[in-house]
Amino acid sequence: MNHPYKTRERGATVTVFVPYDCKNHCPFCINKEEYADMTGFSLEKICESIGRMDNISPRCDFVFTGGEPFANLEAFQIMMDAVPPTHKIYINTTLPVSTDQPEETVLDFIERNMRKIACINVSRHLQHYVVESNDSLLAKLPVPFRVNCVLYENYPVDQLVPYLERFRKIPGASIQFRFDYTATTQENLYDEENDKILRDLKRVAKYTGLDGCRMRCGFHFDYKGMELMYHKTLPYSTIVETDPKDGVTYDILYDILIKQTGDIHSDWDGTPLDVDAYGKAVFEPYDLKWLTRST
Repeated sequence: MNHPYKTRERGATVTVFVPYDCKNHCPFCINKEEYADMTGFSLEKICESIGRMDNISPRCDFVFTGGEPFANLEAFQIMMDAVPPTHKIYINTTLPVSTDQPEETVLDFIERNMRKIACINVSRHLQHYVVESNDSLLAKLPVPFRVNCVLYENYPVDQLVPYLERFRKIPGASIQFRFDYTATTQENLYDEENDKILRDLKRVAKYTGLDGCRMRCGFHFDYKGMELMYHKTLPYSTIVETDPKDGVTYDILYDILIKQTGDIHSDWDGTPLDVDAYGKAVFEPYDLKWLTRST
């Protein structure tokens, strides 16, 4: 740690990487290499780290990702149980089903945990990188859900409208399109003029506004009554900034990561979190806000 920590009220989001693989091969996934060698992966240590984060920020958000959280329901339940009910839980998933794990099994798991789950983020891409469960499963989910779609490299723009129509039929569906965050910089984070994805979306949906903060932003749209958002975020989650009020330079944390080994990082580049120092972090109001709104 180079500077004292600062984070938003309630604490930084804690992203937990499940200690088992997803068996998928999405080209934009930067986590895949970590699952090639699972030496040291520990469910027990992950749960211990969840407890440490809860002690410091008992109302922060948790995100389970991977890997594929639903690939091992027994282990996933243990991790879910380790998160007290004061937290909101978000799950990144493809919602995998198979002969060994049918829809009913997945739905039963979600129903048992629905009071903790704030939203399930379901990956459904324009180009098929994984075997997907039927869209009908989305309509059966007993919790809010959002469809996540990475628009990667030369995506088939002619498939945008058919893709939107596919999910518009499902009650409660909304879509978040995501820019390849490995290509996001401070210079292009809020760039509109040179953003091809933004231009493509404006051609097919009604633009309704922009929200954002230091490190991420969202361009909002309406497509025939279905909410869309185009999300961009920096590939790191620590902003170094001097507070003009006290003259102190802080490492401002947006995300904390619990890795498959239970190690706790303060950023996506492997920087370890000084847990004791984080317990003394200064809190500030969350700077995410609406920047423009269209009527």
